[in-house]
Amino acid sequence: MNILTTILLAVTLITEAPNCQQANISVLIKDAETGKVIDSYRPDNVVPPASVMKLLTTGAALEMLGPSFRFTTLVEYSGQIENGVLHGDLYIRGGCDPSLGNLKGSQAFLFKWVRAIKSAGIRAIDGGVIADMSLLDGDATNPAWLWEDCGNYYAPGIFALNYMSNTLNIVLRSAEVGSVAEVIRVEPNYPGLKTINHIRCTEITYDGAYVHGLPYSNERYLTGSVPSNRGQFGVRSDIPNPGWLLATHLTKYLEESGVKVSKPASYIAEGKLDTGLRHVIYEHKSDSLGALIAETNIYSNNLYAESIFRYLGLNYGKPGTIHNSCEVIREFWRMRGITVKGALIKDGCGLAPQDAISAEALVDMLFYMDHSKYRDVWIKSLPISGNKEGTLSSLCRGTVLEGKIHAKSGTIGGTKNFAGYIDLPNGKQWVFAVLVNSAQGKAKNVQTVIQKYLLDVYQSNQ
Repeated sequence: MNILTTILLAVTLITEAPNCQQANISVLIKDAETGKVIDSYRPDNVVPPASVMKLLTTGAALEMLGPSFRFTTLVEYSGQIENGVLHGDLYIRGGCDPSLGNLKGSQAFLFKWVRAIKSAGIRAIDGGVIADMSLLDGDATNPAWLWEDCGNYYAPGIFALNYMSNTLNIVLRSAEVGSVAEVIRVEPNYPGLKTINHIRCTEITYDGAYVHGLPYSNERYLTGSVPSNRGQFGVRSDIPNPGWLLATHLTKYLEESGVKVSKPASYIAEGKLDTGLRHVIYEHKSDSLGALIAETNIYSNNLYAESIFRYLGLNYGKPGTIHNSCEVIREFWRMRGITVKGALIKDGCGLAPQDAISAEALVDMLFYMDHSKYRDVWIKSLPISGNKEGTLSSLCRGTVLEGKIHAKSGTIGGTKNFAGYIDLPNGKQWVFAVLVNSAQGKAKNVQTVIQKYLLDVYQSNQ
């Protein structure tokens, strides 16, 4: 069988699969060293990438900032310190760090902040603690995102101050079929939060509950269904105003340590501020960008991707805007010869259904990163097929390609996309993108088709 026949047969495994015959498809596989095309199907066809969009964001950030870059959050004060009393306010100035007090960490950093504040000679504050989120504009939610996503933990508002993964856990108790699940508590406690609950207990066996709400609003609508008679369980929501919650927690820690704070915590969402009149008490540094990018890609963390995306927009001016971030990403890759003509970039994580990019553009970008001076950091940031850590845990598990694919996945109902690298027995690599959108049925069934295709191409070219 000649190579052309082999390739045609391989492509038809996707295009003629019953659940993919009407799908929007773009495929390209190249040799990572020579650029030789191994297989392709409508490679210049632009399709929604879903979370594969994170590759464009994290690749640009790695190249622009370097793997050692760290986000900085400042603790500052205005006014004067006299006899242990701060006649002014304490500020937390956000720098877009997505990891501050994240769910995998703790609030231990607040003790360091309190120690630094007390070391500055402050024993009382006749003002308050203010969360300064003015580095970004007030558009915390991307207008291109769907309403059904906004308010859920995976689509939180993005602020210059992000805190505790911008995630609340709303604990419910389910009862008999037909009843409304009872809201027991919210973790962490968010003062003033109002939950409007319409979650029904039904005979389903999975979590079908959703949260709806907008940044800065203390109302969260709970809808959908949950299994009946299951006792307590959690539904994750976003934090309406993470900067304000951080300021509230710092105020509490200060008072518990003996520092009296006269005014309640507050926040500044946007506006031009005279920060030159402030004095820095403490600089809080995030983990390295290399580590944050690994978290972004391996676990498909939307908060991390969007925070990095919004920070890059500052290259076009302050405060940072979503429009500027989109333009920075597009221009960065265009200047490096990546085909972005016809592509639509609306966010940094892939939640926007208007996002669209071709397999060709993704492969060209991956080819570029494979020759980057930061290649090792880049490759380590990608999930591995069959590995229990990350979003590729089920891909090619138990096959010859287990452990040989380093790639980002993207999943929406009826959509399954993969883009990354395939390790070959001879020590070389392929760079690939397989994008299958608007297929029939569940995404896991589309993955089965793609997996069979990748195995066929791999085995046919050995």
